Amino acid sequence: MKFLLFSFAVALLLPFAATGAHAQLPAGQDPSQPYLSSEATASDTAAYPEQAGSSVLMTIHKRVDEVSVVFTATNGHGKFVRDLSQSDFRVLDNNQPPQSILDFRRETNLPLRVGLLVDDSGSVKSRFAFEQNAAISFLQQVVRPVVDRAFVIGFNSHAKLMKDFTDNNAQLSSAIYNLKAGGGTALYDAIYLACKEKLLKTGDERPVRRAIIVLSDGEDNQSQMSLGAAIQMAQRAEVVIYAISTDDSGLVLRGDGVLEQLATYTGGRAFFPYKMNDITKSFSAIEEELHSQYSLAYKPADLSADGRYHSIEISALNKKVHVRARPGYYAPTQ
Repeated sequence: MKFLLFSFAVALLLPFAATGAHAQLPAGQDPSQPYLSSEATASDTAAYPEQAGSSVLMTIHKRVDEVSVVFTATNGHGKFVRDLSQSDFRVLDNNQPPQSILDFRRETNLPLRVGLLVDDSGSVKSRFAFEQNAAISFLQQVVRPVVDRAFVIGFNSHAKLMKDFTDNNAQLSSAIYNLKAGGGTALYDAIYLACKEKLLKTGDERPVRRAIIVLSDGEDNQSQMSLGAAIQMAQRAEVVIYAISTDDSGLVLRGDGVLEQLATYTGGRAFFPYKMNDITKSFSAIEEELHSQYSLAYKPADLSADGRYHSIEISALNKKVHVRARPGYYAPTQ
């Protein structure tokens, strides 16, 4: 959803208070943020307004009923179709045509806001160095100076912001190299944190693409948040999740299904590279997709501020073209 902002400064003396996370997410409710490790640097932690000090800037939000969706189109061979126009697609919101299409464009140049979430738990030690190098190479290829920004979160027993939004690839590379493998896995908390605190409110006035790349085996054993809560927050933040499995056992494990769900319910893809070289190929596939997308903004025919889930169906009039997009969104609550 997009919002038109009317702002004024109000000094509020709010004492800092740590908040706990809920294990489940009731419909229409927004649980408190997950734990952020105290190991994060002072400059990184200061990026969170509620933690930055005793005064905050209050913003009054006037809701505008606009839904934005990023999606891809592929042919029968799985190749991206990049030359379609608005008239080539049909859009339904809760099984109803939208009131109006506000914007349509091919996604090759819009700014990218990407979070790299790296599982540095003990279960990934065997391939960790290779994964670090592949992740660094990916960001160097994707993050364009001035235009794009990325951040890095490492997670084991808790999520830790290693580097806040920047277009400086040297700083992003350093943050990835500083990750050390060990501990449990709080995957859901890391995704929830990245979406709620970084991607839900990027501060951009122009349209941007929001994406998360997760490097993990999907075997969460530490999170306070549930899988459903993580997915719902990603949908609220209009984030596409790409998951690259770090499991090299060759077996189909529970975590594989988790990574598939994270990708499917946000319009992304999950990759399961068995060989180390396949990890690089997975990153290359994500890079190609990020430059082969469409974006659509529309006004729903019927949207109330009730927090309810709305389905999205985007289909191509050419039956040989397959469209992949997030399946829905949550209406605002105010």
